[in-house]
Amino acid sequence: MEQKNELIVCAGLTKTYGSVKALDNLNLTLSGGRFVGLLGPNGSGKTTLIKLINGLIQPTAGSVLVDGQAPGVHTHSVVSYLPDRAYLNDWMRVSDLMDFFADFYADFDRVKANDMLQSLRINALDRLKTLSKGTKEKVQLILTMSRKAKLFLLDEPIAGVDPAARDYILNTILSNYSEDAAVLLSTHLIADIERVLDEVIFLKNGVMTLHESVDTIREEHGKSVDMLFREVFAC
Repeated sequence: MEQKNELIVCAGLTKTYGSVKALDNLNLTLSGGRFVGLLGPNGSGKTTLIKLINGLIQPTAGSVLVDGQAPGVHTHSVVSYLPDRAYLNDWMRVSDLMDFFADFYADFDRVKANDMLQSLRINALDRLKTLSKGTKEKVQLILTMSRKAKLFLLDEPIAGVDPAARDYILNTILSNYSEDAAVLLSTHLIADIERVLDEVIFLKNGVMTLHESVDTIREEHGKSVDMLFREVFAC
């Protein structure tokens, strides 16, 4: 697949835990301006790949470059990461969290964050501990998408959100990253996100079994990404 403006380059990227290969010899290049679905069943290596790209864990073998550099100070300044679990302090107010992000990230857009909070009717003066699980996840997503990053790494951002809010959240993601940035989003809810995807990656037991554009999948396979996924990963 022709790429330009390479944001992620993985070469032989491998991560093992004891005798288990969580990620096995991954070779992958992703460019800017693309919305990429990282798809696979539980234990396929999705979160491991995202953590490697973000520099939270170190590879056993191979390498990963983000914006031309190994994960470190520079990449943290251009990557906005949403983990697959809650990580914010419950005692903090939403406004405190915005202050924290504004202090920590030079590219944090407080106006954008406030606009999204108002659209979702979330009070910035509320403490996290008073919010529902779904609302907490929305707050985390808002903070993540309010940065002017080059790469957004979103690990299961809609898993705990009610179906009625998923379209809004996907539209929030779509409308809050620049045309030169890339989004890498992992999820099990393929049918919910397929309409926004430019390309997909299938991971199975740590091995990349497919990396293709959504248009090519529809043209060559004559089916949706969701249908192809169900065939490839059928038990």
